[in-house]
Amino acid sequence: MSGAAAVGDPQGSARLSRLSRWVPALSWIRHYDRSRLPHDLLAGAVVAALAVPQALGYAGIAGVPVQMGLYALPLALLAYALLGSSPHLVVGPVSTVAVLSGSLVADMAHGDPARAASLTSALAISAGIGMLIGGFARLGWAVEFLSRPLVTGFVFGLVLLIVLGEIPSLLGMPAESGDVVRRALAILTHLTDLTPLTAAIGVATLAVLFLGARLLPRVPWSLLVLVVATATSAYLDLAAHGVATVGTVPRGIPPFGLPHIGLGDLEPVAVGGVALALVGLAEGLSAGRLFAARFGYELDADQEFVATGGANVAAGLSGGLGVAGSLSKTAASIRAGSTSQITGVMAALLVVVVLVVLAPALSALPRTVLSAIVIQAVWGLLDLDSIRRYAHIRRNDFVAAVAAAIGVLLLGPLYGLLFALGLAVLGLVYRSSRVHVDVMGKVPGEKAAWGSLTRHPERKPVAGIRVLRLDVPLFWANAHQAVQEVLHEVDAAPGTKVVILDLEATSQLDTTAVDALTGLLVRLRGRGVDLYLVRVFYQSRGVLLRAGFTARLGSDHMWHSISAAVRAAKDAVEAGGGVIELPDEAMATDESGEERIATGVRDRDDDRHKQRRRERESQHAREIELEAAADRRRDDDPDGGNQDGLPIDPVTDAAAGHDDDPAEPADAQASEKGRGRRKKHRD
Repeated sequence: MSGAAAVGDPQGSARLSRLSRWVPALSWIRHYDRSRLPHDLLAGAVVAALAVPQALGYAGIAGVPVQMGLYALPLALLAYALLGSSPHLVVGPVSTVAVLSGSLVADMAHGDPARAASLTSALAISAGIGMLIGGFARLGWAVEFLSRPLVTGFVFGLVLLIVLGEIPSLLGMPAESGDVVRRALAILTHLTDLTPLTAAIGVATLAVLFLGARLLPRVPWSLLVLVVATATSAYLDLAAHGVATVGTVPRGIPPFGLPHIGLGDLEPVAVGGVALALVGLAEGLSAGRLFAARFGYELDADQEFVATGGANVAAGLSGGLGVAGSLSKTAASIRAGSTSQITGVMAALLVVVVLVVLAPALSALPRTVLSAIVIQAVWGLLDLDSIRRYAHIRRNDFVAAVAAAIGVLLLGPLYGLLFALGLAVLGLVYRSSRVHVDVMGKVPGEKAAWGSLTRHPERKPVAGIRVLRLDVPLFWANAHQAVQEVLHEVDAAPGTKVVILDLEATSQLDTTAVDALTGLLVRLRGRGVDLYLVRVFYQSRGVLLRAGFTARLGSDHMWHSISAAVRAAKDAVEAGGGVIELPDEAMATDESGEERIATGVRDRDDDRHKQRRRERESQHAREIELEAAADRRRDDDPDGGNQDGLPIDPVTDAAAGHDDDPAEPADAQASEKGRGRRKKHRD
């Protein structure tokens, strides 16, 4: 649509804009630079040259006829070109998806090739539907649970499984089923049973592929090897000499329609589709983000769910296997000059030409050559450098990567994936449940800066006031430990009259955490120690208010900054109000056995100090009303001001954390450079 048409039809322009949100091609095609067309078309030819032999090999990994790898390409490439948020990512059959699909289908097909083909396409459709639902529900964040070390280890284990599976075909020896140990032992004990001619062809092909890729990396060695091997096999009739070939490859465009499966297959296909979707998205998003960072654009995770889901549905409906974003094909297209998804469209058209014109010629391709192509294609995914890097940077990441790889090798791809996911969640909960409490002190030379006393003896605490900060978000898994750590710090400082607790690390609170804070308040006041909270996020303040904690704590005990809270605590202590006495009837016992305040907090201020407190609370109430109005305005205008849930701006409103010590991370110090007056937290 032209700019004039858009101005003349604002409603049509708005509809097009909304549609472009889900079909990005409607946006980028209007601004496409036609001078880039020759580069994109050439890149499409390069992608096709790489994708055709890889698709044949990955179909073999999946245990289905080789043409299914080719069938998966055309519609999947077109679907991603329309829906994808990356101008560079190329989709197609990939090793991780192929081996997982083959593992799932092998358990369901029971050796029936026709049933295996139908189930493979059904798995692709199931995975695609799951991704589409996830994209429309904006669940792009879910894939983040597969951290990079876990994905690296998972892929490492998959590659070893693939190589073990391809070695018998490469050497012309009988294949053994079962777990990885049994298969490895079978290869070692049956080396004398290999077929010499097949092994010679396979090893020679493997050497050409590896040496060629190292010496002349821009040459499409997989395609050259495929063409030469197919022609040689047909000319010398290698099949008659005992060399296994891929067999008949039918000519014609891919079939279109739903695969034929029974009702009893729906449940395992649905569950397997979820696993396939997770693996495919983990690999595709990793590749997409790599090139997005390189070229300086953002990858929309939710849109990638939709795009990859659409590509999988299209691949399954055209009789193909599952697809995902491919690192190798994307890298090849970028090296060839690709700038847009025109590359994918061109590659799709060339694959159709191969299917219609050249497919029967592939029947003579030796399987050992196909195995060599597969091994060379996946070998680069054995990312030892990253695993060594994890070991150097952080031991936990190294352990996670190794555990994921071992899980895949011992449990298989599906349960290995679930094992990796379990590790991710367990690691997250474990790290979040380990609480460390920093004791804070005033930073010399700065007006209102506070930092951890650890390794900084020059920072001085305030007598009688213990300023503490949690280094992790407070939530149900660590609430009890956090309370114990705070009480331990209070016990370590006899004479403490006030605890100021910094909750900057906690953006949201749950009921368990609120109950823990309530128990902490009761126990501290039972010891004659008062509690102040500082830098509490908007969502957390709302939870505290609804739970009644704010009323119990006192509205003048919640502040923007540590410095303001310290001054308020000093005033209260000097006025005699810092120590709160609890009458016997004011104590009750809740369901956890913690004593808590029920009624009757008695103030020991004299009349003068009572009047001073009333004035301070009245002023605070006015500030609360003004800031609540500001919150409502920000809700109405989400693009303006300091949005709810974000820390107060360190320059314009109150102090946020910083640290001038490079030896400490950003959370190691809480700097407060507010204006000279005290500013209380909005409530």
